[in-house]
Amino acid sequence: MDDIVRQAMAKWPHVPHCYGWLGLDARGNWRLRDEHIQALGPFDGKAAAARGTVLQHPGLIEFIGRNYTADASGCWYFQNGPQRVFVELQATPLVWRLQPDGTVHDHIGRAACVLHSLLDETGRLYLHTAAGLGLVHSQDMVLAAEWVQAGYWQPEAVQQADLPQRFGFVQSPQGLNQATKSP
Repeated sequence: MDDIVRQAMAKWPHVPHCYGWLGLDARGNWRLRDEHIQALGPFDGKAAAARGTVLQHPGLIEFIGRNYTADASGCWYFQNGPQRVFVELQATPLVWRLQPDGTVHDHIGRAACVLHSLLDETGRLYLHTAAGLGLVHSQDMVLAAEWVQAGYWQPEAVQQADLPQRFGFVQSPQGLNQATKSP
């Protein structure tokens, strides 16, 4: 976490959390979701327009990545100064990119060692690492298939709907927050 973020947290400890305004899509893109976009539907739903605008600014993307983590309940967020900006997940909290040299990096660029792989009913490949569960980027599936055929990974069959509970992440912190406010 950036030092400036730690300082802001100490200076303003009671800033309310932010929900619904930031998403991570299945290709590892950060997406901004203003009120109009949020009104179009849930981030992980069928309406592509509800996912919002892909962030393009390299400095902002790097800042989010440096300050991206999960809380104890499995909700992923980035610490924006004193405010937690919770992230809506289209798939998983991490998106893996495979490198020709055999290494694996998440969408932020951090390297990881694969503990095991999983394949869901739709053909999506997931990698579990010490950093957490992530979806293999769609552009890397040819390389992933080669690694599976070579015996580096033996994917376990899994149901996509079971992943959040099994691996301890929340796809929609906004939905969880709204559910806890209901009478």
